[in-house]
Amino acid sequence: MRELIVDLHVHSYYSRATSRNCTLEGLYAGAKIKGITVLGTGDIVHPSWLRECYEKLEYCDNGLLRLKPEVAQPIDAGLPPSVRDNEVWFVPTVEIATVYKKGDKTRKLHQLLVFSSLESAGAMQHALNSIGNLRADGRPILGLDSKRLLQHMLTVDPRGLYIPAHIWTPWFGLFGSKSGFDSLEEAYEELAPHIRAIETGLSSDPAMNAQISQLTGLSITSHSDAHSPQKLGREATVVHTACTYEDIMGALKTNDERLAGTIEFFPEEGKYFADGHRKCGTCFTPQQTKAHGGICPVCGKPVVVGVNYRVDELADLADSVAPKRTEYIIPLPEVIAEIMQVKSVAGKRVVAEYNRIIAALGDEFSILRTTPLANIKAVSPDLATAVERIRTGQVVRTPGFDGVYGTISVLGEPM
Repeated sequence: MRELIVDLHVHSYYSRATSRNCTLEGLYAGAKIKGITVLGTGDIVHPSWLRECYEKLEYCDNGLLRLKPEVAQPIDAGLPPSVRDNEVWFVPTVEIATVYKKGDKTRKLHQLLVFSSLESAGAMQHALNSIGNLRADGRPILGLDSKRLLQHMLTVDPRGLYIPAHIWTPWFGLFGSKSGFDSLEEAYEELAPHIRAIETGLSSDPAMNAQISQLTGLSITSHSDAHSPQKLGREATVVHTACTYEDIMGALKTNDERLAGTIEFFPEEGKYFADGHRKCGTCFTPQQTKAHGGICPVCGKPVVVGVNYRVDELADLADSVAPKRTEYIIPLPEVIAEIMQVKSVAGKRVVAEYNRIIAALGDEFSILRTTPLANIKAVSPDLATAVERIRTGQVVRTPGFDGVYGTISVLGEPM
């Protein structure tokens, strides 16, 4: 038994609006630098991506996949020695968007599917071929009831896992204000008991989800929804298990002590945390939204109701406490950019400093979570101060709304 950091919600370069570096090689290198142990392949029902996974990955006795040695060795040779020995295992995954009518309302739901094998993913690909164009997007959009998709999953891979993705997102979440449902039963009917885990999404955290009694007993997981290797591990799930498919999936399905907790964005940084209108610059708390009758005072149209409001609307366990350990992080490039007082996390100075710190101290998760502050201070005193404030929650939070990411500052004075 050991600590494993798991990030299952990932995309390949076959998904729209993703980096060309989202190859298996790029994801592998990114996971080593971040400190992620188990990574989803993403996009596994896309025919070309599934073929690449067959070509470049191999099975091991633990039921997980890894890059074939001839593929991995050149990548490892180009990585800093500080992260070179980090293990990275793959699990076949895909995010699927379903768009359909139910209860006189158009539903647009995203769900994360985890497969026990490439063969099972191939079976799902075969089952969905007649429903939609699987080649058009690595995250396929299907005219299919989510309940029917769950039925397909249960049929083709009983050992797999179906996770409603970023469940509070207004437009594409299970409980989203624009196209979601008010309960699991409303969405999945008699199959609702087969939902064993949910994904929080960037704009909510376990404490917010723990206010919903219908989620009691389910595994609350977090993943990055990464569209580039640099975004891996924005959020992740921590398990204390043997490094095997069965143990990891067992932890996620049963919510037992093996599921240790999650690593989270500060939820205010998510782009749908608060209510508002991007074009109008209107950002409301739930109380302000109610005071204005849900109407934007600038344009007179309804505001986009965010995650915080929606959680409050469905909450029925007001005094609940998050059942698992929750750690909050700010991605290291964002911290460095703030220290340097530059806007772009992809600027040359930020990238050079990031590489220097990784080479000196090791992977990003270790730096943000466990590396002694004295060790960090020896490399960068300003970073040590920032990391201490992140670990203790001493940050300034400006919430995101209507598709605009919020900001979390480590330099300002906490409110």
